[in-house]
Amino acid sequence: MTHDVLDYARPGPLTTLDAAQLPLIEGLPEDPVGICAAVQNLVIQPTDATALGIPESRMPEKNIRPVSELIAALTALDPAPLHRPRTPAKRVIGTCRHFATIACAILRARGIASRARCGFGTYFQQGRGFDHWITEYWDEARRRWVRVDTEHLGRDFVARPDDLAPGEFLTGGEAWVRYRSGVIDPHTFGTAGTDHAWGPHEISGNAVRDLAALCKWETLNWDEWGRMTAAYEGGTGPDYDRLIDMVADTCAQDDPSALSRLFAHEDLAVPRDITG
Repeated sequence: MTHDVLDYARPGPLTTLDAAQLPLIEGLPEDPVGICAAVQNLVIQPTDATALGIPESRMPEKNIRPVSELIAALTALDPAPLHRPRTPAKRVIGTCRHFATIACAILRARGIASRARCGFGTYFQQGRGFDHWITEYWDEARRRWVRVDTEHLGRDFVARPDDLAPGEFLTGGEAWVRYRSGVIDPHTFGTAGTDHAWGPHEISGNAVRDLAALCKWETLNWDEWGRMTAAYEGGTGPDYDRLIDMVADTCAQDDPSALSRLFAHEDLAVPRDITG
């Protein structure tokens, strides 16, 4: 990995649209938040799809990683440009990761620096951090990254889903630092709707996924690699915790060269064949 790879205004391996797909985004809004809002018309959550009676045979759409393939699935359902209204049944089945990453791909196709971030939303239920992905874009005027809850724009979970306040969304690394310093109970952080997916290793898993996303590999929510599976099974110890400390610190520093170097670590680099 090189510094150039982390030019966030350019597409990455999973956020590159096919040349034939670029005309599909021409009618979308110009502003970053408008683009994120438009993505809400493109994705439907699996539970909502089931409730609508969308065939079970379409459920594997949620396992698609490259945005180009997600757009291909969309246009197979309806070939209309992406700014045209779509009925829920004509949307691709995906999770918060798909909302965030599709928005990121469109923003990058427009030359707007953007990133998908993996972590936890602290605003869905009092005292809980729920596994979640958001989009962030670089605001040159304010000289900062602006965090947008792409999936929940227009909802009232927070006052400004178009500009999340500090602490409303915690990246995996940010949550890890709070856990290690005793600020949060790690067993209140995990995956909504599950009994087992809570605790320190849910946080460490999202810290590794967020590092990958910062290095432009926006994996699926449930992808595992390196020592992540062992961590989920309780098979890691203090040495792995120290590695995650390094991940959290490097992500917080947000230095492209340091991120690239760390991402080359054998326990952190996304493999060619990834397990979902």
